[in-house]
Amino acid sequence: MKIIAFTLCFIAVAQHGIAEPLPEGKSKITLTVRGKTLDVFTYRPASYRDGPLLVVMHGVSRNAEGYRDHAMPIADQLHALIIAPHFTKEQFPTETYQRGGIVVDGKAQPREQWTFQCVHDLAALMRQREGRADMPYYLLGHSAGGQILHRLAAFMPGEAKRIVAANPGSLTFPTREQNYPYGFGDLPPELGGDDQIKAYLAAPLTLYLGTADVLTKDLDVSPEAMKQGKTRFERGHACFDMAQALARKHGWPFNWRLVEAPGQGHSAGAMFGYPQAMKTFSSSDKPAP
Repeated sequence: MKIIAFTLCFIAVAQHGIAEPLPEGKSKITLTVRGKTLDVFTYRPASYRDGPLLVVMHGVSRNAEGYRDHAMPIADQLHALIIAPHFTKEQFPTETYQRGGIVVDGKAQPREQWTFQCVHDLAALMRQREGRADMPYYLLGHSAGGQILHRLAAFMPGEAKRIVAANPGSLTFPTREQNYPYGFGDLPPELGGDDQIKAYLAAPLTLYLGTADVLTKDLDVSPEAMKQGKTRFERGHACFDMAQALARKHGWPFNWRLVEAPGQGHSAGAMFGYPQAMKTFSSSDKPAP
């Protein structure tokens, strides 16, 4: 899969003549990944010196430019580049954005068609553009962006150093008691079996939850989602607790973290700007380097 992804990225680079690193400050570029043309909002801090890449995934508003701006304080502290791709609703409706494209119209899709592949391909493009094949990258998403990223962690974490899902509205719980996208039920055996769930618990996932994210605006209130909890905050805790208990029961590796933002609600700007945000990128209580 990595060879396929690299080949597609190379083709996209050749087609668009990408040769120079991202410019300093804010900018916008257009890239083609897996047949989809995406506007990508970027930021290069003045302090950037061979730092990591931060891929920022927008929420249901599809406001990629605003999300880039919200994440700029984080990039300044991480000394990281930002790319914030715009996944339009026309090209990426709910099944292929929030839910990753694993199942479309009730049918499991080939891995190369999952939207998760686009996310990792974008990181590969930036590595090539910057001339750094080993440039580490982090993934950060809020709300709908948190949904796609925590499902990416479940099925295709790739080489992401840390995957931060902030305030996701619904989650894929590590159980077959609920069907996908709420759990691993009704998936093909190779996607819904214990090996996949074990790998999910070992993924470098951080659930970043605002303690005041308890309102129902734009919340999935379907019966399946309501089984997970009444609010985003409840659902995030319930998913983390289930995952931690399952890992302990089986003696499986568990690399998830749960970080709270006290008093913060369902706002990407507030969550990204909160001091605790820096802790989400580390596997410990210390901020990422």
